[in-house]
Amino acid sequence: MMKPPFQEALGIIQQLKQHGYDAYFVGGAVRDLLLGRPIGDVDIATSALPEDVMAIFPKTIDVGSKHGTVVVVHKGKAYEVTTFRTDGDYEDYRRPESVTFVRSLEEDLKRRDFTMNAIAMDEYGAIIDPFGGREAIRRRIIRTVGEAEKRFREDALRMMRAVRFVSQLGFALAPDTEQAIVQNAPLLAHISVERMTMEMEKLLGGPFAARALPLLAETGLNAYLPGLAGKEKQLRLAAAYRWPWLAAREERWALLCHALGVQESRPFLRAWKLPNKVVDEAGAILTALADIPRPEAWTNEQLFSAGLERALSVETVRAAFTGAPPGPWHEKLRRRFASLPIKTKGELAVNGKDVIEWVGKPAGPWVKEALDAIWRAVVNGEVENEKERIYAWLMERNRTREKNC
Repeated sequence: MMKPPFQEALGIIQQLKQHGYDAYFVGGAVRDLLLGRPIGDVDIATSALPEDVMAIFPKTIDVGSKHGTVVVVHKGKAYEVTTFRTDGDYEDYRRPESVTFVRSLEEDLKRRDFTMNAIAMDEYGAIIDPFGGREAIRRRIIRTVGEAEKRFREDALRMMRAVRFVSQLGFALAPDTEQAIVQNAPLLAHISVERMTMEMEKLLGGPFAARALPLLAETGLNAYLPGLAGKEKQLRLAAAYRWPWLAAREERWALLCHALGVQESRPFLRAWKLPNKVVDEAGAILTALADIPRPEAWTNEQLFSAGLERALSVETVRAAFTGAPPGPWHEKLRRRFASLPIKTKGELAVNGKDVIEWVGKPAGPWVKEALDAIWRAVVNGEVENEKERIYAWLMERNRTREKNC
């Protein structure tokens, strides 16, 4: 029986065929089915023109009919349905200047990047594989459809995709494919940072990232990636890190900065045009790693300031480059954090208004300094988190400071 992700989309193929058109499942979903991997988005290729598709189905979204793609909403789920096509000449090593709709599935599969992605499946589960994709999967090889150099000169991002698939699947590059990447690596300069970042994030998140990162150096692609030029040695050494231990994108970028010996993380991460949240959090993880040299060196103040989630991320990243499993330290940090008298500044029994009233001075930077001193005293057990006790502690602190001045 066909697996659920395909079964749920089967009605689209059946309706297209009822109207006299050919239709097949194609691409990554078919590849992952053959690999036994979890199946993601299910895509469909058809001989029907975009306007035919939109006429057949009651709910469609025109996301790129000029290039043959229409989204069909079927039983509440969205599926990309693309007309069989061939690509015209490519512009700027990025995209075809035109497409021609055709009636042949094989012609459509011929334009795809790698043989493992140029496989189709009909509504009965029969596999159509004109370019040896199943054999490539069996041999765990990434090979281009047709001449590798031509594929990469059409769209230079395919070189990054090849290395990204090494990370995700654990496959090896076919020798001719790898050699074509070496020869055409400079073409990556034509690709936008945003597109390269999407591939890099998938690469860093793959279970075999330790295999893929050295490949960036061996193929010369690193010379055309933000901040990676001249980092061949560091990329090779990164093969020793436990990349699969990292669950969050901020952790992966922090570990990459560590692996590369990046001194200033913010300019490096901004060059990849990452969201500010990722830039800030990765930077905070790296700062904590520099300030806290060992897992046992966390102070109560540092743990409180970081918060539990960031502290766990710091120790996950540290574990990834030391090789020591993070689990035991995670458990200790959770217990320590649970024992803190307050977990956030919002839990303090006093606020700035109280401090101003007690001290009798106009508001100013001194208020924040006083509140910081209070939460530190509470976290370190110097005073209980009760308003009256904090008042007494603050007055005594102020008297002592005045006396010493």
